[in-house]
Amino acid sequence: MKVGIYYGGRGIIEDPSLYVLDVMEQVLDELNVSVERYNIYEHKNEISRLPSSVRDKDGIILATTVEWLGIGGYMTQFLDALWLYGDRDKMASLYMQPVVMSTTYGEREGMLTLENAWESLGGLLTGGLCGYVEDVTAFRHNGDYKFFIEKKAEDLYKSIEKHLTGLPTSSQAVTQSVQVSRQMQLTPQESEQLSELAADEGKVRQQKADILELSRMFSQMIGETAPEKPEEEFISEFNRAYIGAGDDVLNFLFRINGKDEPLLVSVDGPHVNCRYEMADDADVTCTLSHDIMNSIVAGRMTFQRAFSVGDMSVKGSFATLRRLDELFEFSY
Repeated sequence: MKVGIYYGGRGIIEDPSLYVLDVMEQVLDELNVSVERYNIYEHKNEISRLPSSVRDKDGIILATTVEWLGIGGYMTQFLDALWLYGDRDKMASLYMQPVVMSTTYGEREGMLTLENAWESLGGLLTGGLCGYVEDVTAFRHNGDYKFFIEKKAEDLYKSIEKHLTGLPTSSQAVTQSVQVSRQMQLTPQESEQLSELAADEGKVRQQKADILELSRMFSQMIGETAPEKPEEEFISEFNRAYIGAGDDVLNFLFRINGKDEPLLVSVDGPHVNCRYEMADDADVTCTLSHDIMNSIVAGRMTFQRAFSVGDMSVKGSFATLRRLDELFEFSY
């Protein structure tokens, strides 16, 4: 019998989930169960490959800690990867036990989230455990708590050994009837290849570049204006809108959501130079969405208004920020 433990916390010493998992792992070892633990934060750059690791398991434990809101990003990404790349036939016979500890409010909601997600994936559930821990030291030294955790580990073992089945649920019925058409029908081998491809950032960037080049080529073939390259977007608008005078020497850095590199706008008296690259010495750094930047360069919004209404965050001198609307005059 093989059990996989997938831990979605941050790995800090005070995390009560780590103590719970240590106790459960000890019980499973005594029952001659082969246990393998995966700390998702150690695989954060290759989470899309983790679904392949459940294929040889008889059961899994999904464990996380609610530190302020919800089950956390690492566990959410892992569940997304299971939905996209997991072997559905394997998960249909795989038992999952949720473990959610909380140092704030929301452990029950967190456990319910894991249970609903696993049911949507078509898997089998066994009784989980959740709890609120205010003092980790007192929690670790409480014999009653340890006994309860040990019983939960035994429950997982019994569910797997006896192949216990639960009653059908409405969420599984809805998933099968409504969402099945949206899933790509892939073999386990194709799913693994796709997950490995998604985890390779170099290949993803290359594919995006290839798709853009094909789009430009076909646009030219049918007589359309080729779309602007990502590394050139917004540059021509800033060059046309520049009306600077005087002896200003300023660097403005724009972090635009969805762009790999920030847009650096360098002002030097009558000259302006725009390019996509990182700069640590920018006078003002602005963070905004692609849509907000489009609205600004189209003249529908000013930089000052975007900042005042919260659509753009700024780091640096606010007096220098006001210079943006004086140096660049975008027309509607």
